[in-house]
Amino acid sequence: MLRTTSLLTAALVVLTASPATAHATADWAGWQKDLNGSRHNAAEWRINAGNTSKLELKWAFAYPKGDFNAVRSQPAVVGDTVYFGGPDGKFYARDKRTGKARWEFTLPAAPRYAFNSDGPTVSDGKVFFGDSAGRLFALDQRTGRKRWQTQMDDTVAAITTSSPIVHNGLVYVGTSSSENVLPRDYPCCTFRGHIDAYDIDTGALVWRHYTVPEPVEVGTWPNGAKRFEPSGVGVWSSPVIDRRTGTLYVGTGQNYTGKGGEFDSLLALDARTGAVRWTNQVTDADTWRWACNEPDPEGYCPGLKDGTNLDYDIGATPNLFSAGGRQLVGVGQKSGVYHVFDAATGQVVWRRQLGVPLPSGGVSGIQWGSSYDGKRLYIATYYADPGKLFAVDPATGTVLWETAAPEDGCSTGGAAGQPGCARAHGVPVSSTPGVVWLGAQDGKFRAYSTKTGKILWSHDTVQDVRGVNGLTGRGGVMAGPGTGAAVSDGMVYVQSGYTSDWVNPHGSVLLAFGL
Repeated sequence: MLRTTSLLTAALVVLTASPATAHATADWAGWQKDLNGSRHNAAEWRINAGNTSKLELKWAFAYPKGDFNAVRSQPAVVGDTVYFGGPDGKFYARDKRTGKARWEFTLPAAPRYAFNSDGPTVSDGKVFFGDSAGRLFALDQRTGRKRWQTQMDDTVAAITTSSPIVHNGLVYVGTSSSENVLPRDYPCCTFRGHIDAYDIDTGALVWRHYTVPEPVEVGTWPNGAKRFEPSGVGVWSSPVIDRRTGTLYVGTGQNYTGKGGEFDSLLALDARTGAVRWTNQVTDADTWRWACNEPDPEGYCPGLKDGTNLDYDIGATPNLFSAGGRQLVGVGQKSGVYHVFDAATGQVVWRRQLGVPLPSGGVSGIQWGSSYDGKRLYIATYYADPGKLFAVDPATGTVLWETAAPEDGCSTGGAAGQPGCARAHGVPVSSTPGVVWLGAQDGKFRAYSTKTGKILWSHDTVQDVRGVNGLTGRGGVMAGPGTGAAVSDGMVYVQSGYTSDWVNPHGSVLLAFGL
């Protein structure tokens, strides 16, 4: 699910009510914003479509430049503090208005390089987040002191891109792995995707749902390395929960080897026990590993001969909403399709093809998540010739408007002359009343009108900025789950800098905008 360059680097260095009325709060306390996964802050009144053009950079935080510089931690904002992790192996709490330090936490040593790889969730006096070494942490919200940590998965390349969500004393999070991009001499693959529930006070595992059967040795690869199958089916996405029915919804990825399990599926699980209520598998077959993109994949790409080397994960977080008198759950897929199901039964209500499907490599379709403001769904596509932002009727799937990534995005500003720039949106969508917030692969961060799709404001993040921590930083490609915007109390927070391909003498940045 990760963009190719960052995935290889990381691997080898290794409720259903309208959000406009339900539990509205100025805080943006977690990646999903709320249990419904709306990614919409209905309580934001200071910033609107009429004044977004006046937004200015109020402060920035610059990370030190290192071997790994991809920012993957969307900020959380609670009270007067913004919480976020960096590619430098540290987690930070800063004053949301000034950027002044409150506390910071250094991740403990791990067998491979560890950094915060998902967005934090703040709840019950704690800050929860996962890291690239397959661990889950709970810190004291006020002091940053570690309350507990647990090893969610100890396979060689397990990673947490699924951001936690908290409900009724449990913290829920999924685990995936970059095992399928390791070198060919690695005995691929033994990882099993899973979604877990942990006690918020102790970190004890309450339940675990595996998405694929136990892998077994079935022979060797052409080079003699051991071969195991089935495997994979990682949980890249963040879960959501219907508080009224106690149902957890989450998407899954493709098989790494073999066939079987709940690949490319939306799962509906009992949030208390993990029992399956229903599943809907949206791809007939999908087996993919990085070898499918190499010059000589014969014998190493499991889906090559039958054309199922697709990499069509449901890596996006679902949206819970109601329309036409029904409780619905919608989710995007890397095939470019947005699927909507009856939340109680899993029956398909509608589907809409929004992006051009590009088999293999994980760069097409709908990547990380969409936004719902009580009236419309806002859905973005990645490499989709070109990537676009859509407003969609939640009842029918009718496209109300669409806005393509600007043609000049890669020829203007800091993106000009940079390798691999494209008109693409590989980030989750956020919204507030009247405004949709979306970053792009060209390093531009933009605000759009919810009514028309017109671009109201744009900021080029690919420029040097002096951080409040005394370092100079520079943004870059905006992609991955960590570069979604968090909007709270008249401020907009976003991370920038994902791929290592672009020429950049500095580390990545967190940017804080206000009026």
